[in-house]
Amino acid sequence: MTRLTVDGVYQHIRGVCFKTGPPGTVGAETEWFVVDTADTGAHVPAERVRALVADGGPPAAGSKITYEPGGQLELSSAPFRGLGPLHTALGRDIAQVRDALAAGGLALAGHGVDPVRRARFQADHPRYACMRDYFRASGFQAAGLAMMCSTASVQVNLDIGADDADAARRWRLAHALGPVLVAAFANSPLRDGRRTGLRSSRQGIWTELDPCRTLPVLRDGADGDPAEAWTRYALDARVMLVHTAEGKWVSDPGMSFREWLGKGEPREDDLAYHLSTLFPPVRPRGWLELRMIDAPPGRYWPVPVAVATALLDDPAAALAAEAATEPVAGRWAAAARCGLSDAPLAAAARSCFAAALDALPRLGAAGLVPLVEEYARRYVERGRTPADDAPSPSSIPSGLRSRPRSPIPSELPSELPSEEDPTWPR
Repeated sequence: MTRLTVDGVYQHIRGVCFKTGPPGTVGAETEWFVVDTADTGAHVPAERVRALVADGGPPAAGSKITYEPGGQLELSSAPFRGLGPLHTALGRDIAQVRDALAAGGLALAGHGVDPVRRARFQADHPRYACMRDYFRASGFQAAGLAMMCSTASVQVNLDIGADDADAARRWRLAHALGPVLVAAFANSPLRDGRRTGLRSSRQGIWTELDPCRTLPVLRDGADGDPAEAWTRYALDARVMLVHTAEGKWVSDPGMSFREWLGKGEPREDDLAYHLSTLFPPVRPRGWLELRMIDAPPGRYWPVPVAVATALLDDPAAALAAEAATEPVAGRWAAAARCGLSDAPLAAAARSCFAAALDALPRLGAAGLVPLVEEYARRYVERGRTPADDAPSPSSIPSGLRSRPRSPIPSELPSELPSEEDPTWPR
């Protein structure tokens, strides 16, 4: 295989990561914590989960099941032409996995961060061990372990765009929407049994992590070629790990990909692997991955998928979202800390939800309107998020709490009681 040059990196990213075509395909990846319903503060051995899931058989609608290093279960849908088929298929597979786990006294829990259990590494693949070693060597040990073992999200996968101009527009809008999606779906106020001071502690963990691979790619304006921006990002990021020709994994070789390229060593498959170790909130992989959304309470997993898809794929909704997000495009920190108690983000979220609700019937997804409306009434219209439903730390047994954390901001509203959720610690 021919050795890479900088121009070769750009050509790969242009032709693979930003491959254009008519939009309309949507996929979703849902991550879940698995809890023992008899003791929600106990770690569940990964082997127990895998055995129960295997007994339930392969997902009937074709979703792929994988496991994160802390034992989080991930269900990834196939790509579908439209929200309606995606919702039906992925919903069917989630229900199948729920039933399989219930047979063994386990349940799926939707939180952006595990609210009570400390991070526990349960992965057996050497890639994850090397990733853990990289974060340790880079000075991000605590955040790295928390990211790998204690976070969960709903990821929305959408097409790059019809052509280069459309791709650039969708790229800009996806980044501008990021803080609104963080704020509107914030669902991780607790970590280790205590409030962190953030509505989205998951976003806080990513902010603490290795910035060369987790910061947004688009940070300093909306102009420029997305492929060039992603190329610069990839070249400047440190190489996390190398899979050698002998099949070994080497962690933290101590150089950026640009520096490695200067040695004349990496090949195209090394580039493809390096790109998979970069985790910005919007990542191009031949489609756009929207990676910034906390896993919501179980019944609401379709809502962020529907809202994000409508705002990017429906032309009228996209125009409304562009206008609504312009004032808040850079408010990532405020989104994580305040959620929708931040007035500018709340206003943007209300406009975005209204546009999405208007668009869903045009996208053939009228069946999702009642659930999105329910979420909007319960949270968005009230300046609230699922984080505001979290139980008081005093209701969590003291044995499940660990190190002290700063209190949540005093303006946190508390007037709406949480829906009954057996996976919350009692």
